[in-house]
Amino acid sequence: MTIGLRWMACVTTWVWLIGLPVWAGAETARWNIDPDHSLIEFRVVHMVVSKTAGRFLDYQGFVEMDVDAKTFTAIEATINSASVDTNHTKRDTHLRNADFLDVKQYPTMTFTMKRYKKQGDGYSVVGDFTLRGVTKEVILVGSFNGVTQDPWGNTRAGFSAEGKLNRKEFGMVWNKTLDNGGLIVGDEVLIRLEIECIKAKQ
Repeated sequence: MTIGLRWMACVTTWVWLIGLPVWAGAETARWNIDPDHSLIEFRVVHMVVSKTAGRFLDYQGFVEMDVDAKTFTAIEATINSASVDTNHTKRDTHLRNADFLDVKQYPTMTFTMKRYKKQGDGYSVVGDFTLRGVTKEVILVGSFNGVTQDPWGNTRAGFSAEGKLNRKEFGMVWNKTLDNGGLIVGDEVLIRLEIECIKAKQ
């Protein structure tokens, strides 16, 4: 009788273990963005015939993920709007005023992941993007580029992503019409991210 009970207990335990979801042993960690080795860039059509590029120099954020399972639980970022840089002082001043970023009233923009989907070797991430007090969903399509150790004892992870948004949806409606009927500034803003993160020490 005792042997039978022990056998049943062992069977029950193994059935319970086998039934556990694959993420039961997963290790989720926080990875902080390293702005010294990252890039947040945008491109906008200028006068119909070309694109003007810019970037933001001051930002912070993190990714929470299990690098072995390649699963995410959180992605968040905050960008200092006044740190916009297009390598042209007069244009940057215009971008900071109320026609565009309005940095005095809205000093930061934020992104918070809502959900994501694995697509082949990449990911499609849907998040709330808040700019000028307006929040809209933005889709970023990208990849997790792997993990490495640096010479100073840090563990680093890399990510690449691209997306787009319509600036008018965030209240940036300023424009001028050219003689040929085109507009000085396009409505669609292309986003490119190259993000390097450092694993937070526990």
